[in-house]
Amino acid sequence: MHGVRPDALSSWHRCDSLQAGTHPMDKAKIAKLAKSLAKHTAEKVRLRDVDLSPKLDKKEYKERRKAYQEQLLRLQLEIRNHHIPSVIVVEGWDAAGKGGTIHRLVDKFDPRSYHVHPVAAPSHEERAHHYLWRFWRDLPARGRIAVFDRSWYGRVLVERVEGYAKTAEWQRAYDEINQFEHQLAVDGHLIIKFFLHISKGEQKQRFQARSSNPLKAWKMTDEDYRNRRKWSQYESAIDDMIARTHTQQAPWYVIPANDKRYARVAVQQICIHRFTQALADRL
Repeated sequence: MHGVRPDALSSWHRCDSLQAGTHPMDKAKIAKLAKSLAKHTAEKVRLRDVDLSPKLDKKEYKERRKAYQEQLLRLQLEIRNHHIPSVIVVEGWDAAGKGGTIHRLVDKFDPRSYHVHPVAAPSHEERAHHYLWRFWRDLPARGRIAVFDRSWYGRVLVERVEGYAKTAEWQRAYDEINQFEHQLAVDGHLIIKFFLHISKGEQKQRFQARSSNPLKAWKMTDEDYRNRRKWSQYESAIDDMIARTHTQQAPWYVIPANDKRYARVAVQQICIHRFTQALADRL
């Protein structure tokens, strides 16, 4: 990514100035962060430009994770009290660490107020409907948080690259998705979208580690290797997806995820900022 320091918690947006002890309603801090975020727009960045070198050592990771999880719980309770429905989308390469990142994000949440939705290939019934139909059913009630492990963006990723959707279908999906997310935002939903980015070499190492571990081999499928063979096609599809669906109401955050510890706290930190901002907007 152009102009982003390796030590910053970087994405399409930067949230490196947010500290664990910040009071949720500190409007001066929110204004400073908003100015920082505006410096990095999706239109100017491609995956190949993202710096994947950022790392956190184990000690710093544990300290940040604990502090951020405590703050996230407090914010979750405030989100519930203020009846703000929140949608968190987590996309990323195969083996990028989506499940582990989500687990650390929600680990201390009140389980009554959130739900994680792992998204697989559509069922026969779901294929008989518009592709967004199945996601409408899983949207959160007011005050609740819905986390999607993969999402409606499959339409412009795997369905585009593998030919499951016709060209006209995936091409019009960008506008359909923007309209869908606009409807949610106008209705008061907070929308946070992440893409976990790793290098092709890092993915190969993780595939090998999974395959050689009897307790993790189940995670590997033929589709993982199929997708890997089409890396450049997926990279182009991801760049298009982010450029065409990155909006002020539903921005994308690309997370350098070669280091899992770094990626996990980056996602936590960005959620802290967005939750804090959403609550401040209600005051």
